[in-house]
Amino acid sequence: ALLNDGTINGVELTSSAFASVIPWFPYVLAVVVMLFAYSTMISWSYYGLEGFIYIFGPKRWAKVTFNSIFCLFVIVGCTTQLDAVLDFSDAMIFAIALANVLGLYLLVPVVKRELDDYWARKRSDARAPPR
Repeated sequence: ALLNDGTINGVELTSSAFASVIPWFPYVLAVVVMLFAYSTMISWSYYGLEGFIYIFGPKRWAKVTFNSIFCLFVIVGCTTQLDAVLDFSDAMIFAIALANVLGLYLLVPVVKRELDDYWARKRSDARAPPR
C-alpha cells in the first residue's frame, strides 16, 4: 500500500500510486501529461486569440501581439513555481467567469424577450394545421 506523508502530490502522487502496481506506468503517465499540457496550450492559445481578435479586430498586429504575449507567458510559466502559475491561471479563469456572469446578468431582459418570442412562435405553429 502507498502511504502519503504529504511530501508528494499531484502527478507525482499519481505516478507513485500506479508504479506500486504497474512498474512501467510512470513512463506512460509522463507521456500522457506532456500531451495533455501541449493540447491545453494549443486550445487556450486558440481561445485567447479568438477573444483578442474579437476585441481588436482581425488585424495582423493583433495576432502578432497576442502570439508574442502568449509565448512570453509560456516561457514565464516554464520558469516559475507551479503554485504561482496555477494561482495566476485560476485568477484569469475567475476573471473570464466574472465577465461572463456579468454579461449574462445584463442580457437577462434580451434573453427573456427572445425566449418569449420563441415560445409564442412554437405555440402558434402547434395550432396550425399540418401541411
